[in-house]
Amino acid sequence: MSSNNNKPNSPSVNMISEGTTLEGTLKTKSDVRVAGTVDGEVNAKGKVIISSTGNIKGNIEAVDADIAGHVDGKIKVTNKLVLRDSAEIEGDIYTETLLVEEGAQINGEFHMTQEGSSSGSNSKKSTINGLTGTKSKTNSKDKKEDKDKETKTQKK
Repeated sequence: MSSNNNKPNSPSVNMISEGTTLEGTLKTKSDVRVAGTVDGEVNAKGKVIISSTGNIKGNIEAVDADIAGHVDGKIKVTNKLVLRDSAEIEGDIYTETLLVEEGAQINGEFHMTQEGSSSGSNSKKSTINGLTGTKSKTNSKDKKEDKDKETKTQKK
């Protein structure tokens, strides 16, 4: 009789259930779902899912994350971060892609990155209302046309 536990790519999810508290660093090569409390860092090579009852008191590093609970720490996601309407974030966010539902509360800065971008790229970082992102260069002809339109509108 063969065992299914020896499959090299079988999906697995680690779970921290509601009412459970973990103190220390949680490291996993797969996904993790937190409905309880983690007092420390969470490092996952897969997806971190934090339910509405989940509470993380530390930094998170993962490929993907889906957060509905509370995080007090820095979040670094190399791919996609989803913040549900009940999410409460106290800390800076670093991610490639961000989806935020109406109602999510965020106190921190956003740092959006583009895959393959380098420090010598032709884009500029801009900060508006605490949000930091990449803004592409506008050529001078477009700027002049916009200024001409603005001037004409003001003269009317």
